[in-house]
Amino acid sequence: MSYKIIVDSCGELTEEMRASGIFETASLAMDVDDYHIIDDETFDQADFLKKVAESPNCPKSCCPSPERYMEGYRCDADRVYVVTLSAELSGSYNSAVLGANLYHEEYGDKDIYVFNSRSASIGETLIACKIIECEENELMFPEVIEKVEEYIEGQNTFFLLESLETLRKNGRLTGLKAIAANVLNIKPVMGSTPKGEICQLGQARGMKKALQKLVDCVEEGSVNVENKVLAISHCNCPERAEVLRQMLDERLHPQQILVLDTRGISSMYANDGGVIVAV
Repeated sequence: MSYKIIVDSCGELTEEMRASGIFETASLAMDVDDYHIIDDETFDQADFLKKVAESPNCPKSCCPSPERYMEGYRCDADRVYVVTLSAELSGSYNSAVLGANLYHEEYGDKDIYVFNSRSASIGETLIACKIIECEENELMFPEVIEKVEEYIEGQNTFFLLESLETLRKNGRLTGLKAIAANVLNIKPVMGSTPKGEICQLGQARGMKKALQKLVDCVEEGSVNVENKVLAISHCNCPERAEVLRQMLDERLHPQQILVLDTRGISSMYANDGGVIVAV
């Protein structure tokens, strides 16, 4: 029996995933002032970051429609899994669920399950990898759901921002606090709550100390890392990601560390110079 995995475009895919024929991307879209940008293979990160930096307004995003997800379910695969970014951050999860309901109404029964990642970016990637692992172990559909939901419960996502400008623009910080932090070179270390909301875990002055703080937070918030795959995504800062990879490897000794560049929606959240860690 065959299966398919739909990941919304906040999730990064490795080249191996893209070539497997198992994956399909449900693209979100972004608006920066009058520019409408589809988060697909045409996404130009450098141009997007330039538009965001030049705009006084916060970029906005819109999720795939229920009809877009429903079309993804119309396939030859016997089982369809969907991984979306946190329902606390986007309507993508609700849209995928509604799409499944519409599919069942029009076409009848099919094994479709939508996972709320309670994460974003590379966190979605690791969840998709877990689905593949379960399928390759020939688990039944309900068993795959159970195992992957257990994995999501134990997963943690962390990120480090180069700048507070995006948070300031979308109203999460007062302008005065953002300006003071930028003047003082304060770098916030953020994370996800169990519900999938964004929270601040700490801060440090300067990027070098902030990276050390990020590694501390990963170590404190994770268990049995030596038996897990850890992943890093970065927004336009491969050298910083490599430094972080080495620090995490030396401190935590995970089974494997994936490093990927952010796609459009992740680039919007992380902003230029941001790094994200999921484990």
